[in-house]
Amino acid sequence: MNTSEKISITIETTVNAPVEKVWQFWTEPEHITQWNNASNDWHTPRAENDLRAGGKFLSRMEAKDGSFGFDFEGTYDKVKPNELITYSLGDGRKVKIDFTTNGSETKVAETFDAEDTNSAEMQRQGWQAILDNFKKYVEAN
Repeated sequence: MNTSEKISITIETTVNAPVEKVWQFWTEPEHITQWNNASNDWHTPRAENDLRAGGKFLSRMEAKDGSFGFDFEGTYDKVKPNELITYSLGDGRKVKIDFTTNGSETKVAETFDAEDTNSAEMQRQGWQAILDNFKKYVEAN
């Protein structure tokens, strides 16, 4: 993709759960480790989260067969409970997550700066798969 223009990608889902539950499952490490993977051959064995402006987070993502793994980490820029999270990744890319409540449903919209290694469509599919996994986990628990 090697372009000087930043590409911004937005994905979203509507979770059949109140915003307080959605927020809790999105932000607590014991829940993050249960849903944070794009496919069944990956998992997140460890997550850390200091949920405040200036706080850091880390999710260790690994292939279940042990062939590959990486730390997904960043620093929070803004946290408004049950409404908004913004953070910066180590490479400077920005991510914004909006939580919009509508009675017993919550819309989660995530906008992120694309990286230059993988195609925008591949990134959209991967992040959407994780978000879909999140929706399934929240609604099942």
